[in-house]
Amino acid sequence: MSQGRKVSQKNRSASEKAGWLRGSVDTLKKKWRLKVVQSVLLVAGLAIGYRIVDLQLLDRHFLQNEGDKRSVRYESVAAHRGVIFDRNGDPLAVSTPVVTIWADPEELYGASEHWQALARELGVSLKWLSDRVEVAKKRDFIYLKRQLTPEQGAKVMALKVPGVQSINEHRRYYPAAEVAAHLVGFTNIDESGQEGLELAYNEWLSGEPGKRRVLKDRKGQLARQAELMKSASPGKELMLSIDLRLQYMAYRELKKAVELYKAKAGSLVMLDVRTGEVLAMVNQPAYNPNNRAGMQAHKMRNRVVTDMVEPGSTLKPFTVAAALESGQFYKNSVINTTPGYMRLGRDQVKDFRNYGAIDVTTVLRKSSNVGVSKMALAIGPDKVLDLLQRVGLGQSSGTGFPGENPGYLPYRDRWSDIEIATLSFGYGLTVTPLQLAQAYMVLGAGGIMRPVSLIKRDVIPDGVRVMDQQVADDLKKMLREVVHGGTGGRAMIDAFEVGGKTGTARKVGPNGYIKDRYIGMFAGLAPIDNPRLAMVVIIDDPSGKTYYGGLTAAPVFSKVAAGALRLLGVEPVDSVAASSSHRMAFIPYALQLEEITEGAGASSVSTFKEG
Repeated sequence: MSQGRKVSQKNRSASEKAGWLRGSVDTLKKKWRLKVVQSVLLVAGLAIGYRIVDLQLLDRHFLQNEGDKRSVRYESVAAHRGVIFDRNGDPLAVSTPVVTIWADPEELYGASEHWQALARELGVSLKWLSDRVEVAKKRDFIYLKRQLTPEQGAKVMALKVPGVQSINEHRRYYPAAEVAAHLVGFTNIDESGQEGLELAYNEWLSGEPGKRRVLKDRKGQLARQAELMKSASPGKELMLSIDLRLQYMAYRELKKAVELYKAKAGSLVMLDVRTGEVLAMVNQPAYNPNNRAGMQAHKMRNRVVTDMVEPGSTLKPFTVAAALESGQFYKNSVINTTPGYMRLGRDQVKDFRNYGAIDVTTVLRKSSNVGVSKMALAIGPDKVLDLLQRVGLGQSSGTGFPGENPGYLPYRDRWSDIEIATLSFGYGLTVTPLQLAQAYMVLGAGGIMRPVSLIKRDVIPDGVRVMDQQVADDLKKMLREVVHGGTGGRAMIDAFEVGGKTGTARKVGPNGYIKDRYIGMFAGLAPIDNPRLAMVVIIDDPSGKTYYGGLTAAPVFSKVAAGALRLLGVEPVDSVAASSSHRMAFIPYALQLEEITEGAGASSVSTFKEG
């Protein structure tokens, strides 16, 4: 029994020893795990600590860049578009600061409680605003209102509506409004040229936007402005050749005439004979570039450079010039126009009445179709066309104006007699009013051709001689007689001697010449002895019986030229001549009937009349 007790005690002792050993091993395992965990935590802590030190002290740009991505924005700094001036420095187009309001639709959608106040300040209906936000709520950007005044923009931003932001921009404003609209043109809402010289010189006038960096909070609100990264470069200025004083006067007189004669349209262009600069260029109907609501395309056309017309009798001086240059005719040469008409095959050219045997000056003064036809037939069409081309017809004037039309000069291998005759008095070819004015400018400059310019010139170009000076001087004397004793009597001016030629051309339709629809014209020089101005006036499709160029266009020339010469400081002629001019301004009705001779243009040829 004692033996069994000893065995039992021995077994218990062994068991206790084994339990102790197991406990020691477990304790060691726990301590080892703790050490491992502590080591891992220590290493992790050291790594984190090092990274913090690295980011904060050694590699701080990383955090700055990451923060900038979430708070720094780059915004465009609007650049001023260049100002357009007239020749005297009066502004024709300027850029004014405006504010554009835009929004983040998703953010604005969640702030519907602000919509009523926002709509009120924007000047729109609540329904319009809610519909716009609803449709675009999944987009990132929408415009709410463009080109508000800075005061209006400040009121909108003062509401502090979530998601609503503003952009500073510029809006084009035209102080002369419709008076210079056809020439200056206009820009779109982003200040990019769309018409006129705004389009032609868009690259010159456009500025280069700048860039600035701004800091915004998590709601997108501006926290502070950081720095200007790049300065905006304003566009270059543009100084035009036109004189705004003359432009206003020309616009007023042309508009009055178009309204008086109930005409469809009208055009006037005035050139400086000495320099080739355009001093005035106006059209009717016109439009206001500051208010384009309901603007119609036909009102936007600069008819002076885009619309072609048959020049009618205003071309006769150049037929006469070609005849004088040929050496076959002289200013005193006598041409027999009896019996007042001539047959050319099956066709007939006729005058208002039988003028009998008349000299070349009288041919122009009476506007004899028979006379110029005989001269053209004698020298041939090539000499006539050569001179017309030399004075700038049938080709662009080179102004660079968008949509400028080169006109049309016919060239044929064979010419019939009737084709030569109709060419001689201004049918079968087309010109723009600017081309016709340039051709008369050549006469005024003594046969020198200078390029036409819409930009003010600091240096006068020498020009190129395209016509014999004696011929040009003879033509000027003849044009004076047209005004003093012929169809151009209503173009006379008190205190100044002028010269010019009337023209009345039948309008062309889809099926040929239109019955009882005409274009009245006058082209002239002032003063005629030492021309300063060359001017063309077009009255398109006047209603009623008063449609001849001598009755509709010549009075406009008289009024505009008189005012222009005084504004430009041109010395008047002596009082005796002035008094004579004044007396001759009262033309008897019988003399006015001579106007019909140049109205006979198309109707004088039976084939032409039928179209």
